[in-house]
Amino acid sequence: MTVTAAFFYLFATITIASGFMVIASRNPVQSVLFLILAFVNAAGLFLMMGAEFLAMILVIVYVGAVAVLFLFVVMMLDVDFAALRQGFLQYLPIGGVIGVIFLLELILVVGAYSIDPGLVRSPAVPIPSPEVMTNTEALGQVLYTRYFYFFQAAGLILLVAMIGAIVLTLRERVGVRRQDISKQNARTQETAVEVRKVPFRQGI
Repeated sequence: MTVTAAFFYLFATITIASGFMVIASRNPVQSVLFLILAFVNAAGLFLMMGAEFLAMILVIVYVGAVAVLFLFVVMMLDVDFAALRQGFLQYLPIGGVIGVIFLLELILVVGAYSIDPGLVRSPAVPIPSPEVMTNTEALGQVLYTRYFYFFQAAGLILLVAMIGAIVLTLRERVGVRRQDISKQNARTQETAVEVRKVPFRQGI
């Protein structure tokens, strides 16, 4: 076994094991830490494939921003997970049926999978050598030329999802003072400052 194959099996094994521990761990903080471990090892696999740009994006964006944000949110919310698990048995039959359906679909897809002989041949657009074009430049040309509309559609979908998350979490709470930017901008000196003449040795 070569060194490259050994590193591939090492990264792949840790990635699969970490992905399993994400859903198997009872502690949500540990699940996020296993998710970070899975991202780092997946970045190692990308490096071995020669996609260094995707590896750096995976580490910087997902590990450095998304996973750390998940970790802070889980630690700061102090969610009562014991209360969330109370209705687990109630939804277990429905979840089991959905899980069986997904398992059958995966079995049908994997069982009927076959490699098209045309895909094994040389691609229609040959990949340029690293001396001619870097991996990052080649990826940018593909994204912003052939798949430009799909790239923009993915951005719009993420924008709609972000707006939907903000709308769902934006709720009116009784007794909580909210910031009104329009009222703050419309304030004048007369409404913002009140000058009172206080008598000597007396309070307001």
